[in-house]
Amino acid sequence: MALQNIGASNSDDAFYRYKMPKMITKIEGRGNGIKTNIVNMVDVAKALARPASYTTKYFGCELGAQSKFDEKTGVSLVNGSHDTAKLAGLLENFIKKYVQCYGCGNPETEILITKTQMVQLKCAACGFVSDVDMRDKLTSFILKNPPEQKKNSKDKKALRRAEKERLKEGEAADKVQKKLTQTKDAKKTKDKTSTKKKGNASDEDHGSPTVSHAGDKDDGSGEEDDDDVQWQTDTSAAAARQRIQEQLSTVTADMVMLSTEEPVKKAVKKPSVEENSNGNSKKVNLVDVAKENLKKGVGPKEMLASMSGSPQENASAVYEALLEGVEKGFAKHLLKKKNYLAAFVVEGDEDSQMLLLRAVEDFCGKTNPNAVKEVALVLKALYDVDIIEEEYVVKWYEEGTSGGNKNSPIWKNAKPFVEWLQSAESESEEE
Repeated sequence: MALQNIGASNSDDAFYRYKMPKMITKIEGRGNGIKTNIVNMVDVAKALARPASYTTKYFGCELGAQSKFDEKTGVSLVNGSHDTAKLAGLLENFIKKYVQCYGCGNPETEILITKTQMVQLKCAACGFVSDVDMRDKLTSFILKNPPEQKKNSKDKKALRRAEKERLKEGEAADKVQKKLTQTKDAKKTKDKTSTKKKGNASDEDHGSPTVSHAGDKDDGSGEEDDDDVQWQTDTSAAAARQRIQEQLSTVTADMVMLSTEEPVKKAVKKPSVEENSNGNSKKVNLVDVAKENLKKGVGPKEMLASMSGSPQENASAVYEALLEGVEKGFAKHLLKKKNYLAAFVVEGDEDSQMLLLRAVEDFCGKTNPNAVKEVALVLKALYDVDIIEEEYVVKWYEEGTSGGNKNSPIWKNAKPFVEWLQSAESESEEE
């Protein structure tokens, strides 16, 4: 079977990995009953990772003719006589609209249908989400006949909830085990203390001198030496660090800052202040740092590594830098830079998602009325591309309104979206 590259723009690339079979057509019937049979439509559609019914329907919509695809036999028919070149040109248009990523041009995409009945393409290569033109006739057919993998998003959320419950159960079991261990240790310490007191009383009766250092030994037996030892804790920096290493992992031990009387070499920490010519301290403007990195084209991870503030300060600074000079259309602008926001967020991690949500709150609080008005659109956009999850949005909203701030502009504007999330969640649970 002859193969060709997917997409006309890649036709000359001999090393292009995405290929599909060349279309084969056959004219059937005569007169008013003449039809064009796309013989290998199933193979072509399979190479494009799209249902064959979509491509057949697209031909019918563009040609203004009736079209039909039989799921049982795999036969694709379009009324009228149409040559192969014409149908191949229409297939190229279909690939541009419904297969190739609008960002990188990669055909490795999947069709998504949002809760607002919009058709999107999500690219598995770059992660870009493309919005399909809903004025196209085929979109109504796709909405009525969604792809089978549409249920995957709900399944993923259910799996995430099950994983969280499992982790909570594990943490509860760890706490119980820790309490049992502490009880046993306390009992052993108590028994050892009572034994030690008895030993000391016996030594006093025999007039044995008291040993003041753990390293000194008496001429008597080893048992008497153990009883006479006054145990002391070594408070040197080296001993403290050794105890930390025993109790913590390698990564977390390096993060612990020791504070003892002896000088300790602390880990090198990026300065949050810098010295000017007069020797006075001047706080580094994290927003300026983020803006400078954006101008240089620095990646998200490298940008975060170069910033010296707290996680929340860094998140708020990057969010503000991304929206520099934007007066309206904040959601659309953020989606173009979503990889920077995604760098803060770990799927299913509450702390990282709350960082981003509070950054949105901080930006809206900087006397920016347009940003406050569009906060619901921003939240909706971040939710649709799976950067934030509904449960954390609801928690963030409840925390913000719990202190009697329900009348604040940001919470007033966010309220409709939060209510929509809660109603959608209840409907999915009922289903």
